[in-house]
Amino acid sequence: MGNIVVTEFITLDGVVQDPNLWSFPYATLETGQFKFAELQAQGAHLLGRVTYAGFAQAWPSRTDAMGFSDRFNALPKYVVSTTLQKAEWQGSTILRGADLPAEIAQVKAAIDGDLIVAGSATLVQSLMQHNLVDEYRLLTYPLVLGEGRRLFGRAPARLQLLEQRPMGSTGVVLLRYAPAPAA
Repeated sequence: MGNIVVTEFITLDGVVQDPNLWSFPYATLETGQFKFAELQAQGAHLLGRVTYAGFAQAWPSRTDAMGFSDRFNALPKYVVSTTLQKAEWQGSTILRGADLPAEIAQVKAAIDGDLIVAGSATLVQSLMQHNLVDEYRLLTYPLVLGEGRRLFGRAPARLQLLEQRPMGSTGVVLLRYAPAPAA
């Protein structure tokens, strides 16, 4: 059975929107190694509609010498959406979200490895409301954007720090959290 792992590029002010516009200047060998190891432990993607659409447009045509793209594209993809009509990226399944906890339980039981949620802030907030997130992996960038889509909504969340690790010399820090036990 897989764990639901939220993995995000996030600014100090909590913005996760469009990391392709702000994260690249901070790239390091350490972040690349971390993402590669995360991908190797991954059993499937769990995505919201907007992130799915962006990934489905960008990833199928990518290649690289390390095999990252091949693995990324080959994994099963579960997209939670009430509006998406067709999921054409190879290996994609639409989850309608009518009973999100039940649908997620079925997916978790069917996969080996982590069920990774990247981007997909609306989906993450829904998963949080249902206490379905097992771990958060936040690559935190030394950047304040002031505006943009934030990961955490208005619902309170108590988190327990599992790890903190600098990711090279650019100031990016990995922060790993699990939901904290109820007080």
